[in-house]
Amino acid sequence: MTERRVLDPRRLAEAAAEATVVLGVVTLPAAWRMLDTSVVAALAAVLVLLTAGTYALHAVTFDCFRLTGHRDRRQFSYTQRKD
Repeated sequence: MTERRVLDPRRLAEAAAEATVVLGVVTLPAAWRMLDTSVVAALAAVLVLLTAGTYALHAVTFDCFRLTGHRDRRQFSYTQRKD
């Protein structure tokens, strides 16, 4: 496995959007009144951490589905069993 892994721009954009929504809904209403450079820097750091975590979770999940072939077999539902 010598192929080079690069960041997927669409996956990164999706992770950044999700992190922005979470951060905006949870912290901005409480921090809006005392917004200064230190709070903005802390929020930016949290945004980077949330984006990286979401990107990693999506990468692991979707790459696992791709490698194991679950997407091709459509085995997402565990409630529909054929006996």
